[in-house]
Formats: sequence, C-alpha cells, structure tokens
Amino acid sequence: IEILILKVQSQGPKLVPFLVTLVLYFSLVRKDPKGELWTTVLKCLPIVSLWFYVVAKGFSLKKEYRRSLWILLGLIFSCGGDALLNVNLFPFGMISFGVAHVFYISAFGWKPLKGVIGVGLYVAVSLFVYFVHKKLDEILIIGVPIYCYIITTMLWRSLARAVSDRSFLTIFCAVGAILFVISDALIAVTMFVGVPLPCARLQIMITYYAAQLAIALSTADDGPASSFRKKTK
Repeated sequence: IEILILKVQSQGPKLVPFLVTLVLYFSLVRKDPKGELWTTVLKCLPIVSLWFYVVAKGFSLKKEYRRSLWILLGLIFSCGGDALLNVNLFPFGMISFGVAHVFYISAFGWKPLKGVIGVGLYVAVSLFVYFVHKKLDEILIIGVPIYCYIITTMLWRSLARAVSDRSFLTIFCAVGAILFVISDALIAVTMFVGVPLPCARLQIMITYYAAQLAIALSTADDGPASSFRKKTK
C-alpha cells in the first residue's frame, strides 16, 4: 500500500489533464454522434493528455528514453485512429491503430520471447478471425485479420514482459494490453457480428481509455535515474 501511495503521489499530478478530459468526454458525449468535429476533439483529448504525461514525467531522445519515444508515437497514431474512426473512415482508422501497435510492440521488446504465450494467443486469435471473417467484405476481409494479428502480437509482448519482470508497471501495462484487446473485440462483435451489447460505446471507450492509460504509465520508470524508481525502492 505504501508503494502504491508513493506511485500516486509521484505520477498523479501529471495525470490531471487526462482525468479532466476523460470527465469532459463522458459527460458531454452522451450518444455517439460520429462525424461531428466537437465529438472528435473530445474523443481525442484524453489521448493527447497522455502525450503530455509521457513528456512531462521525463522525456528525451536519448537511449534511456527509447521506450517513452515508442509509446509516445503509439499514442500519436492512436489519436489519429480515434479521429478517423469518428469521421467514419474505419479502414484508415484501423491502419492508424495498427501502426500504433507496431510502436507499442517496439516499446515492449522481444526479450524474453516467451513463445508459449505467443502460440496460445495466435491460436485463439486465429479462431476469432475464422469466426469473424465470414462477416467481412471489401478491404476489411484483408485488413481486419492483419490488424488482429498485430494487436495480438502487442498483447503477447506485454504479457511476456510482465511475466518476466513482475513489476507493478509491467503487470499494469499487460492489463492495459488485455483491455485494449477487449475493447477492439467489443467493436468487432458489435460491428461485424451484430451482437447488441448494452451500453456498447461506454464499454468500448472505458476499456480503451483504461488501456491507453496503463500503457502510457509503463513509461514512468524510463530514464537513467528515474525518480519513480527512487521513490518506490
């Protein structure tokens, strides 16, 4: 509990913009009026505030902050994906999110490999793709499977890192990756399969924002002499 309190004290103030923009989004965007500029801006603001967090907690182009750079780039492309989805450009939004996940994969790295986790996840996503594939047409019949395997790779790398390191941040980040997959799965079953989920937008956006927060927070211990590490030792 003491460690958790120290983490909140050190990182909390930098997350105030995220919490404020989150409240604004869920308070003002009651329905799902896609295509409107103001809802697109409000949807993107929480992710933009996470850019601020990644930079404010300590950022540089030096090697010690390489993970922060990859995560920041992932957040930037995620924001682009949010905007594109909100103006009904789903294929382009999916591409933007796919690029974001490639940056997240780069941030999480390939060591340790933990191949068993990867094989299990790829088997599961292959079954999901087989089930959803029949509902797709045009460019989505190619794009959706590719995206599914990219986001699954992101999940694999975050889980492998968490299993190996077992620190609060890596575990929290892995939970975020799981929530990201859940959020996208909810989009797939409502959009392609036609499952009428109750409060679907709320479920999708809550899991999505929680996922991005957890991934952004994984950069808290970046740097040669992180204040976060000092306070939690």
